[in-house]
Amino acid sequence: MKASVGTSTGAVGGTLPGSATGTATGTVRGAVPGAPSGGPAGAGAAEAVPAGPPRTSRPAPADIVDSPRIVALAASVAGGRDAAVREFWAEAEAQGTPLVEPIPWDPEHRAVTFLWRGTEQTRRVLLLVNRLVDRTHLAGSLMRRIHGTDVWHLTYRLPSDHRGSYVIAPDTGTGGSRHRTATAPAATPVPESAATPEPACAPAPAPESAPALTPASGPALAPGFGPASGSGTASDSGLAPGSGPSDDFQARLLPLLAAAGPDPLNPRVMPSRWRGEGGSVFELPDAPWQPWQPWQPWRPAAGVAGPGGSGGRGTVERHRVTSAALAARRDVWTYVPPGPLPDGGADTLVLLDGDLWFGRLGVQDLFDRLIAGGVLPPLAVLAPDAVDNATRAREFGGRQAYANFLAAELLPWAAARLPVTFDPSRTVVAGEGLGATTALYAGFAAPRRFGKVLAQSPSLWWRPEGAGPVDGADATGRPSWLAQEYAAGRRRELRTHLRADRYEGDARKQSRELRDTLRVLGYPVTYTEYNGGHDHACWAGGLAEGLADLLGRPDAAPGADAGTPGFA
Repeated sequence: MKASVGTSTGAVGGTLPGSATGTATGTVRGAVPGAPSGGPAGAGAAEAVPAGPPRTSRPAPADIVDSPRIVALAASVAGGRDAAVREFWAEAEAQGTPLVEPIPWDPEHRAVTFLWRGTEQTRRVLLLVNRLVDRTHLAGSLMRRIHGTDVWHLTYRLPSDHRGSYVIAPDTGTGGSRHRTATAPAATPVPESAATPEPACAPAPAPESAPALTPASGPALAPGFGPASGSGTASDSGLAPGSGPSDDFQARLLPLLAAAGPDPLNPRVMPSRWRGEGGSVFELPDAPWQPWQPWQPWRPAAGVAGPGGSGGRGTVERHRVTSAALAARRDVWTYVPPGPLPDGGADTLVLLDGDLWFGRLGVQDLFDRLIAGGVLPPLAVLAPDAVDNATRAREFGGRQAYANFLAAELLPWAAARLPVTFDPSRTVVAGEGLGATTALYAGFAAPRRFGKVLAQSPSLWWRPEGAGPVDGADATGRPSWLAQEYAAGRRRELRTHLRADRYEGDARKQSRELRDTLRVLGYPVTYTEYNGGHDHACWAGGLAEGLADLLGRPDAAPGADAGTPGFA
């Protein structure tokens, strides 16, 4: 199953009436030029009410199935073959995890088995796969154990082009401490779990809890990868017999979230932002190719310029900027491309969450590659920090103050110091999750500053009055507030690249509604859906593809042509 891409006709070009050309040297104060006066209806409430995720139930996005390898191992154990488990772990350590197996009668999917090697103290193991876990029903994500062994496992049936991140939380009865076997390689500690859903975004959907598997009594594998319900392995989910996902059991599982960390048998660990260790990344065979992966160092290909190569490296600096709109100071990362720059300044990207993109993920390598490969023109980047989760929730979304900061303060500040353009048709604002909603609103509120928007997995549940159901009403069932703002406002010269995960649940539906609204209004929109997580394992490739579409050569975007220069 491949990602579907829809692109509307039309193009945005030239300089908008009334926009500044070249670079500016002054400081802009007050409201954003071209913004609706006074901000949107309900803006006062938006500034006062921190947005929280909607608490809605969602259908299961992926089946829990049986793994042929696990079924065979369970049969060997039941048959008394003592060496089977030792050989299994030796194979897992050599090949890495998760275990990926083909489904002969379903070539568009794979059986993906996540593993944990327990100890005598391991009581249960919680698997948190980004966008497959429902944090309101954690029992559905408990691993099963092959009886009498240290093998804990859970298998999902996933599309063959899936990419995502995950963490594992074993319960050893010692306050959520994690245990790694002496033979398993330990992952490098890095802040915060990458599999933690985007701060202040909707909780991820998950499959319903499958009952514990019963001892094997027949063939190693029944013909079919249906939901695991006793079709071949001797397992234990860690639940007491007859227990269910009660509120009390949910409360006992919640403390495990703080102990979640990377899979010690998976060397692909991606840094994340504010707390804990990083998250493990997995990619299935048909996952879209990416020119840069934040979980592994860049490796040059023959004849391709890039970091440290003939294309040179851009310059990254960190600055402190005072904002009257936010009544605060903000750290801002800047990237200036190598080599000569065009007259009027370089194309400009305002990239939200700079503390993660630059501070943790090293995104400058991606820009170096895209520019050196001719995929993008010389590009200057401004990336303000989000500070922390509470600040991010308070400032992001449809906040007029933050739009003022980006358009009326940050861009003029940069123009006085860096080779940026003030041409909106060459200026992109980009974000992910709640940051994507912020970028979409900034494009709406400041059309004379931002002519292009790159929004990945936008949190369209955000509303000025706050998100989530009120008195049992499902807020996400209502039309997107942002789509309503666009529909009610005057037509802007704006081009959008919108991306959504097929596992986003209500957010995917609202992304489609926003796409349709924008197209009806005559806005050029590129829309892509992909199979993966709500995380930077997918957004890294989306950033490259979106920028190539908005500023560079769409034919040279990742996945367009495997032989494209700069993407070997």
